[in-house]
Amino acid sequence: MGMARRAGSHICGIDVAMDVIGGKWKVLILWALHEHGACRFGELRRLLPGVTEKVLAAHLRELETDGVVHREVYDEVPPRVEYTLTAVGTSLNEALEPLGAWGREHAAARRDTEVA
Repeated sequence: MGMARRAGSHICGIDVAMDVIGGKWKVLILWALHEHGACRFGELRRLLPGVTEKVLAAHLRELETDGVVHREVYDEVPPRVEYTLTAVGTSLNEALEPLGAWGREHAAARRDTEVA
């Protein structure tokens, strides 16, 4: 389910960013980890209703490969794995905040137009 990487063929910074955050759930994974801190797989699944285990696992692997998410495996029985944002993930989340603000304003404007 992963997106094909186009190494060396990026046109601009937005193109690189879209390679990292492309996919329906990646930005929501970033939001969940930012809002809730370290999360286990099951916690993320509950925070993101509608995501399948397969897609969540694939997106987490891709975000880890891109250095956005850190996967910590604890040597316990039963095994415990937690996901957190890296410094790169935190900076990416901060870069997405203006886009979130735009989305909230746009949604409010659409609601106002629908009511009128």
